[in-house]
Amino acid sequence: MRILIGEVKDHIDSEVEISGWAQNIRIMSSVLFIELRDVSGTVQGVLLKKGNEELFNSLKNVPRESILSITGLAVRSQAKIGYEVQVKNLEVINKAEAPLPLGVTDKIESDIETRLENRFLDLRRPEKLSIFKVQSTISNAIRNYFVQHGFIEIHSPKIVAAATEGGTELFPVKYFERNAYLSQSPQLYKEIMMAAGFDKVFEVAPAFRAEEHNTPRHINEFTSIDMEMSFVSDEDVMNVLEDVIKAAGKSVAESNERELEILGVKKPSLDYDFKRITYSDYVKMANERGFEIKDGEDLSTPILKSVGADIKEFYFITRWPRELKPFYVQPFDDKYSRGFDLQFGEMEITSGAQRVHLPDVLISNLKSKGLNPESFNFYVNAFRYGMPPHAGWAIGLERLTMVMLDIANIRETTLFPRDRTRITP
Repeated sequence: MRILIGEVKDHIDSEVEISGWAQNIRIMSSVLFIELRDVSGTVQGVLLKKGNEELFNSLKNVPRESILSITGLAVRSQAKIGYEVQVKNLEVINKAEAPLPLGVTDKIESDIETRLENRFLDLRRPEKLSIFKVQSTISNAIRNYFVQHGFIEIHSPKIVAAATEGGTELFPVKYFERNAYLSQSPQLYKEIMMAAGFDKVFEVAPAFRAEEHNTPRHINEFTSIDMEMSFVSDEDVMNVLEDVIKAAGKSVAESNERELEILGVKKPSLDYDFKRITYSDYVKMANERGFEIKDGEDLSTPILKSVGADIKEFYFITRWPRELKPFYVQPFDDKYSRGFDLQFGEMEITSGAQRVHLPDVLISNLKSKGLNPESFNFYVNAFRYGMPPHAGWAIGLERLTMVMLDIANIRETTLFPRDRTRITP
């Protein structure tokens, strides 16, 4: 029965059957060395020519990345990992074509466009595989946190009739005889769940933004992790967000030691309290650095870079001006809101807020943003018959992975990126 390559160490002095990709085949005189790789790691297979001449000669011309199945004896050796497999039988299951369009073990790095065009080969590289093993840990840790704390998982529609936040940054789709859009966010639906009495919900699902960005931090389809809670404030859900990220970081540190080593990344260390900095204080910090920004203006990228350079950790920017936040954000007073952003240094990780829960305030906010409340009837109606105070946030899985692994380009943390120029593979 086949075992994973990573399990060979547990079967020393026993016969094993392993399968995978021929990462490299080398011949030294009368000995043939095969580096075989699968999802769990790499091991060396050793085939002696004596007594295996026909098989030995047939393997000389097998291309790299061909699929092989090996049966042999697992033994301790001088190999780097301390053991190897003495080959008794070998089958070439699927011979790869040559040359490869992209090197898997080559030390010369190809440009990112070439790698994305051949993503199935790019992802065979241990460092690329490691990114998504860590991302899986992050996602599972966050889901486990929610489940353990009594959240209900929901699945909201991804074809919608209206924008979540207004504006035109939507992907239109033809829906029978009507026009519809791909969902930017489950925001309106998770709030409706609060009116339905679900109390605490979360969702892990794709979201779509038709923003014409072309930066290392933006893609047009991403995995959004959303949550919403009833009878809480913005401060309460900031605490939950801090706990969630710490839970994810702890899980990565405990479960992904090998992947972090492959990537050359230190274990996440989040044993600190996430600072709360008000928007107004952030403006003061920016002006102290020579910027000329007035209270009420948005924080530009240069400002975030300058101030964030001195805060090399997670922190919140709170009490944003009402005019800079969406219609569903609860006012704090006449000027400021109960909206917040979570930053890591200069990078925005996510945003959240306590939401409006009174229908009259919601309708007034919609109108103030130039939106027609009648276009949001399905949403507004949920507020007319008993909507509790509620709050929540959403975080992008790919961007959080970037921060955890200190990766500069979000495309590296996305299996098959969708941006302004890429819709395949």
